[in-house]
Amino acid sequence: MQESGLPSSTIPSCDDSGGFCRAMETYSHHWVECCMPHAPDESPVVHIVDDDADLGDGLSSVLRSVGLNAKTYRSTQEFLRADDLDAPGCIVLDIRLPGTNGLDFQEELVGLGVRLPVILMTGHGDIPMSVRAMKAGAVDFLSKPFRDQDMIDAVTAAINRDRLQRASEQQAVAIVDRYATLSPREREVMALVTAGKMNKQIAGELGLSEVTVKIHRGAAVRKMEARSLADLVRMADTLKNRTR
Repeated sequence: MQESGLPSSTIPSCDDSGGFCRAMETYSHHWVECCMPHAPDESPVVHIVDDDADLGDGLSSVLRSVGLNAKTYRSTQEFLRADDLDAPGCIVLDIRLPGTNGLDFQEELVGLGVRLPVILMTGHGDIPMSVRAMKAGAVDFLSKPFRDQDMIDAVTAAINRDRLQRASEQQAVAIVDRYATLSPREREVMALVTAGKMNKQIAGELGLSEVTVKIHRGAAVRKMEARSLADLVRMADTLKNRTR
């Protein structure tokens, strides 16, 4: 491991004003910005899976030196026994592990219910291997030996991706919950409105008066907390994606 030369207090921190991060910090001449919903009691965890104890411990030390919570595992089996895999964070995964291949394990994680962003590292990488990793959704693919700063940058990007994914999921759940409060008729009207139909067309299709359509439309917009028609259309798209 190379000495990164970073101060210990420069990883982005968040305040909870309005439930959002508004922190911007600098480290090693890089700006890092975080503007995502954040739970103050859930600090990100960096899970390091590598059978090389010296490398794993060294990497853990580097990440902790910049304020990150890091845990090490010698095998994928040990990692899967961890009790905090639902917490925010990311995974730093070696390609070559006892009894398994890091690339295969990366692809298995979603099926196992683990959706943490993955950073892959290897001492024997090649272009096809890196392409496969990135196509499977890896945040980065680092060849050993790598600079401490490269890993810190990759981990920072992975944690920010995880926060964005969690924020998006929370928003989707909120949309589903609001949609559940609509009456059957309001749902019908919303579906036709977001399909581009005018009030007069909706009235004819549903056998209602335009005034009644406007009432149901207004109720749907209010309950969905839509700020505009475009906002309502985006919510309808989110609902369709959730039911696929």
